[in-house]
Amino acid sequence: MRASILILLVILTLATGSENVWAGEITLSTQCPASFEKQAGHCKLRSIYTDYASLQSAGVGGLKTGLPPLREGFSAEQMDLGRYLFFDPILSGNGKQSCASCHSPDKGFSDGRPRSIGASGQETTRNAPSLWNVGFLTKFFWDGRATSLEAQMKGPLYSTIEMASSPEKILANLNGNKEYRRLFALAYADTNVKNAEAKNASATSINIEQVYHAIAAFETTLISLNSRYDLYAHGVPDALTKPELEGLNVFRSFVARCAECHTPPLFTNQQIVVIGTPEAAGRSFDPGAGAISHDPNLRGGFKVPSLRNVELTAPYMHSGRFATLRDVVSFYNEGRGHAVPKNETLHLHWHIHEPKLSNAELDRLVDFLKTLTDESFKPQRPSVVPSGLPLMLNK
Repeated sequence: MRASILILLVILTLATGSENVWAGEITLSTQCPASFEKQAGHCKLRSIYTDYASLQSAGVGGLKTGLPPLREGFSAEQMDLGRYLFFDPILSGNGKQSCASCHSPDKGFSDGRPRSIGASGQETTRNAPSLWNVGFLTKFFWDGRATSLEAQMKGPLYSTIEMASSPEKILANLNGNKEYRRLFALAYADTNVKNAEAKNASATSINIEQVYHAIAAFETTLISLNSRYDLYAHGVPDALTKPELEGLNVFRSFVARCAECHTPPLFTNQQIVVIGTPEAAGRSFDPGAGAISHDPNLRGGFKVPSLRNVELTAPYMHSGRFATLRDVVSFYNEGRGHAVPKNETLHLHWHIHEPKLSNAELDRLVDFLKTLTDESFKPQRPSVVPSGLPLMLNK
């Protein structure tokens, strides 16, 4: 009899939707994430780079070049709420995908595929970019069409070939979940009355801007600035091996010119450049930023990606065309425009030439790129999410 009652309760729970699909009470962290300190109720980044006077925008980026501003102003609770939302399939149209499905912490916040798989099982059009250090960026998507974290996340959330949801569906799901209503009330209540209002949080309505804000808050915590390269940059001379130092010298040389686009310390200058990288076999030419701006000079142009944790984010390029870092550096070494389709006339970036690096120099470049790996502040994946839905893990 007892077993029958339990089975009936399970059936009723599944039938009533998200209101009763509840994993139990979740507590939002009141502590700022690693590398952040609390100031006036908000979490502020602390890094040696923030103490350097020169900014990345001032030049090529020396070893002690400072960082551009980080998007800040978030509380610890908002960051932690965003973490739960990031991993929760409740945001997708089919309840089976989360942000982490295409941006897995275990794959450098990418997904290990040439192109991601969306809600319908259809392949998306481009490779999933890493989210490490995304809070420093001012351009988003491969074609640079978004200028804020909030604007960026609307793309995958509402694309029919990605998460295939809508603002109305997201709000219905979240407001229909008592745990999320409580958590949003905690994260967005006035600090002085937060605890007093928590008991009545179930009556609070969630708005879509809070959803975007919370996810953006979490994304700004994805800081990777403690690699072995960073130790070397901050004055630890033996942090890099001799082959890695040789690779750094090639990277910064006026022959290879890698650092002029992949500018330290973020290892991107965030510019749109045309390099003539090939598409995958059988795929049509991707006009990139040219399709957004309608500027013929930007046809085939894409945003310079950061190289932080690049060792973890294969395959590479907007199309996922190259399987290894060695393939990538070889592409740059094979000559200006060698992979441009014959029916395309592209305005290639002037840095794209023919450096004629030796095989040993290419190997040293790869050695150096691997020194940019740092996952010391990788966030904890929640064991359960407020919706009670199964975590869709991409390992």
